[in-house]
Amino acid sequence: MNNYLITIIGPTAIGKTAMSIKVAKHFNTEIISSDSRQFYKEMIIGTAVPNADELNAVKHHFIQNLSIHNDYSVGQFEKDAIGKLNELFEKHNCVVLVGGSGLYVDAVLKGLDDFPKVDPSIRENLKSQLKENGIIPLQKQLKKLDVESYEKIDIENHQRLIRALEICIGTDKPYSSFLTDKTTQRNFIPVKIGLTADREIIYDRINQRVDIMVDNGLLDEAKKLFKNKKLNALQTVGYKELFSFLNNETSFDFAIEEIKKNTRRFAKRQLTWFRKDDEIQWFNFQDPSQLLIEYIHENIVNSIFN
Repeated sequence: MNNYLITIIGPTAIGKTAMSIKVAKHFNTEIISSDSRQFYKEMIIGTAVPNADELNAVKHHFIQNLSIHNDYSVGQFEKDAIGKLNELFEKHNCVVLVGGSGLYVDAVLKGLDDFPKVDPSIRENLKSQLKENGIIPLQKQLKKLDVESYEKIDIENHQRLIRALEICIGTDKPYSSFLTDKTTQRNFIPVKIGLTADREIIYDRINQRVDIMVDNGLLDEAKKLFKNKKLNALQTVGYKELFSFLNNETSFDFAIEEIKKNTRRFAKRQLTWFRKDDEIQWFNFQDPSQLLIEYIHENIVNSIFN
């Protein structure tokens, strides 16, 4: 086996896009995005999609390839990503995978866990509770039933929250108890690299990014999407807070502060997810790309390029 998947992960706003482009250019290869928020072509500013120059620098896959009206699951992404990797490995010995969506990264690297089927009425009931009472009671319910999942998954994501709860309720067992360490056999060797920084720096970068998004027209983007606010793709940080403002439920300043707060919480959960993986080699986000490239050469793929 001489196929390698160089995987660059880390919390939001840490600089994964810029670093992945430098690494991909060095190895003359292409990038697979596993950022589940960047799949949708209508969501640009609020998801920090790579700009035109970045997309032109290296060929990217799974960036703005779907519409918010498409139903798309992590299971389908796994199939699509593995299919694309099989194509890319025909012409490249290594490919770069980048993203902060831990579940989507793991789907590519290890495959998905098997969950038992539960009564569909449970999900419908949870959806009704969400509609009537909001997301906070459901978050509290998950914390009571499965604190491990509460601390790791993105509880601001309605879809993932309800998925965890329906398993807890339908099986009378924690959702986390069905998560295993099994790995599906792949035709590549993963090289896992993480970018990080002190928490204060990460939070400051997040706050600055949100301010830039606002300056770049995030509110206008939210206005265009407002009529579709109930779609699953839009149940995400950066949009739902502005939908509350557009619904006259909050002030604009409050909505922006909520975006910052919820994004910081999301970053904390991202780090919790990734830090359970001992195979990740962590670098400071300010480390030069050459340091990462030397690590890849010396420890993983040196034999390919000699």
